[in-house]
Amino acid sequence: MKTSTLLFSFAGLTAVLTACGDSEAGSNEDTANSANENDVSGSVQIDGSGTVYPFMAYAAESFMTEENPNVSVEVSRAGTSAGMDRYVNGETDLSNASRSMTDEEKSQLEENGIESEEFQVALDGMTFVTHPENDWAEEMDDEDLLNAFISGATADGDDVQWSDIDPEWPDEEINFYGPNENHGTYEYFVETLIDEQDLVDGIDLQQDYSTLVELVSDDENALGFFGFGYYINNEDQLGVVEVDFGDGPVEPSLDTIAEDGDYADFTRPVFTNVRVDSVNENPAVKSFSSYIFDIAEEAAIETGFAPLPEEQLQDSKEKIEDME
Repeated sequence: MKTSTLLFSFAGLTAVLTACGDSEAGSNEDTANSANENDVSGSVQIDGSGTVYPFMAYAAESFMTEENPNVSVEVSRAGTSAGMDRYVNGETDLSNASRSMTDEEKSQLEENGIESEEFQVALDGMTFVTHPENDWAEEMDDEDLLNAFISGATADGDDVQWSDIDPEWPDEEINFYGPNENHGTYEYFVETLIDEQDLVDGIDLQQDYSTLVELVSDDENALGFFGFGYYINNEDQLGVVEVDFGDGPVEPSLDTIAEDGDYADFTRPVFTNVRVDSVNENPAVKSFSSYIFDIAEEAAIETGFAPLPEEQLQDSKEKIEDME
């Protein structure tokens, strides 16, 4: 299994502050406050969703550069399910996910004596992408779009042509792409959007999202799906399908991705799961977990997610602070 890791560590840095003249008292006070904030040191281990990875990597970098350089936060992206396999066995402190925890995963946590809390961190929109020169499949209704990925739903076999969707489109076979079974995005697509029906044979399912972006951008007959962030951060290499849910085509965007928005049918929350014992026993985990909800709005917007309401973020922060 391929696992990509982002590790920021500034634990070896030492800040030297000097004061002079009339500002000495104020400078000493600032230095003392800074020292108190940075008393916490240690490491935080995070794995899980490739979709949530950019958000959490942004939060980790911000925390270590702006909040506490004495803490090392390691963020990996094995995928939601692969990350959960580690988390339920106590190998990580937090586990990012692009779907809710399964009953089986909850049972494994209970069997292993691990208490966990699930937190929403942002909203994502399932986004359907094409080659940037595709000028025919710019708009599709949601049923046609999903049926194209379902075995036998659009054509008698699994060799689906664009013209099977719209007779005015090319008589060219569609090449389908998406994330593999390690990813919560795959599970959300199969279990929620297509109700566990079989995907077309031959769909190219990949572990790495950057590979998916490259494959779609190089294939004139590509049709793929993944989270909005990977589209918006590569929009110069990709086309996007505007989806008609019944009231006209809607382009996924930070304005339309919302649980009560125009893109609601393809909107989902994304999560991080936090081990209660890690929060209670490791001050670095508690400090970083709390900080996530301070930076969540900024991190969401910067990495291609719609932010959650401020009140919800504050409630999550307080829940971390109150953990015992």
